[in-house]
Amino acid sequence: MRQNGPVTSATRQSETPASALPPRLIATDLDGTLLRDDKSVSERTVAALAAAEEAGIEVFFVTGRPARWMDVVSDHVHGHGLAICGNGAAVVDLHGGPGAHRFVKVRELARENALDAVRLLRDAAPGTVYAVEQTYGFYQEPAYPKLHMEIPDLLAPAEGLLGPDAPGAREPVLKILAYHPQLDPDAFLTLARLAVGDRATITRSSPSALLEISGPGVSKASTLALCCAERGISHEEVVAFGDMPNDVEMLTWAGQSYAMANAHPDVIAAASGRTVANNDDGVAVVIEQILAERS
Repeated sequence: MRQNGPVTSATRQSETPASALPPRLIATDLDGTLLRDDKSVSERTVAALAAAEEAGIEVFFVTGRPARWMDVVSDHVHGHGLAICGNGAAVVDLHGGPGAHRFVKVRELARENALDAVRLLRDAAPGTVYAVEQTYGFYQEPAYPKLHMEIPDLLAPAEGLLGPDAPGAREPVLKILAYHPQLDPDAFLTLARLAVGDRATITRSSPSALLEISGPGVSKASTLALCCAERGISHEEVVAFGDMPNDVEMLTWAGQSYAMANAHPDVIAAASGRTVANNDDGVAVVIEQILAERS
């Protein structure tokens, strides 16, 4: 954990001066970013999100979480009510509240690609175990550890979970999770990307050696870009926040981006600015600064 540093201004040079393009959308990660370590949303952050929406700035939650874990922020959605889940694999309407969400867009991982990734990573890193995240189901191998807040729908080898006769075979696969009990997390990520190549997009958001494998080209950044294009919002009008490697593409793409003080070194290098830690309401600090500059 790094010591909290001062909030810094964005330093990336825009094609158009920042003053000519005030922020129109805020994109924020959840765990380790918007949420405190106890998974709560502080009163200060709730107020800042509401103030941004009132000022005409859309807020998108952009997370690696599946849709069914979005109850932590479902009371704080305004306006469009959309969130990007599964590292860009799904756009979800949260207006219905916990358990009543609706999938607006799904960018699935083809089962053929998923099986290739499983095979190649098993060869490159023996001992890797898998779980499969689908739109409504969660399945895992028997040796996969209890890392998540739910009971899997089925225990079976990954090849069976992804086969044509698997339970939920007609349901889209959003991502597969790959866990290794011994490898360094960053080393595992590098190894997996080299082994799997362009068959899938691989990232991580956990402090453990747990990788998240999505369809080719699927990331927080690419899905956020699609949502912004639908709204006529350019990347220069986006302010993004994050703390882990699965946020890097989004922070690089956004016109202004902030790494939390508790962020991974790659995130700090990718962001154009830095804010205080998630436990110190770093997202709210920047939103308040943005709104103060507009008044």
